[in-house]
Amino acid sequence: MMKMTPMKSLKTWLTAAALVLASAAASAAGEIKPFTAEYQANYLGVQGIGRMVLAQTGGNRWRYSLDIGGSMANLNQTTVFEDSNGQWRPISNSDTSALLVKRKQKNAIYDWSRGEARWTGDVKADRAGPVKLLNGDLDAMLINLALARDVAAGKPLRYRMVDDGRVKQLNYQVSGKESITIAGKARQATKVIRVDGDKQELVWVVDGMPAPVRILRRKGGQDEMDLRLTALR
Repeated sequence: MMKMTPMKSLKTWLTAAALVLASAAASAAGEIKPFTAEYQANYLGVQGIGRMVLAQTGGNRWRYSLDIGGSMANLNQTTVFEDSNGQWRPISNSDTSALLVKRKQKNAIYDWSRGEARWTGDVKADRAGPVKLLNGDLDAMLINLALARDVAAGKPLRYRMVDDGRVKQLNYQVSGKESITIAGKARQATKVIRVDGDKQELVWVVDGMPAPVRILRRKGGQDEMDLRLTALR
């Protein structure tokens, strides 16, 4: 039986998984629209299925969620955010991970009136916050949406992430064009990459398609996670 990685790796899988469908929420003009999508995932040889949903909850607020289920793990991550003329601000998020009999849950509140974010639940004391918020800050889920929007618009792919009790700068680069097969048909895709030490994250985006067609994560030169879009509506 394959040995599973710790919960931290499962959240990394969850966050990366969101990238494969995030651009379904971005139109050519940068507008976001509701969607429901299904996909398959391969994580260290373990097969999983999941669903991602973006829904408007009223006014300028949206609920963006990702659920992944497999034989040994169940994951959910949900962000509620505000859209103000294309600028997205996280309001809250929740992250639940279940591996066999072990379950962890974290919740975050982004208090823009105070300019700080705090975390509760299964968090370490040094990850509970408060963390100072700056204009333009995003959580991990919203970076997925921003990445999809900005790749299509040809904008710089640089983001300040406030998530999991910390601040981290994430920088992506377009590495060129590459042929990729989708449903048996070859298409020309733009490949985007981010490098963080011995970790790599690669995303393939096909012009005119509302979601990246593939996302691959590697660690130490070995494939760790591979995601492929199966259905979108």
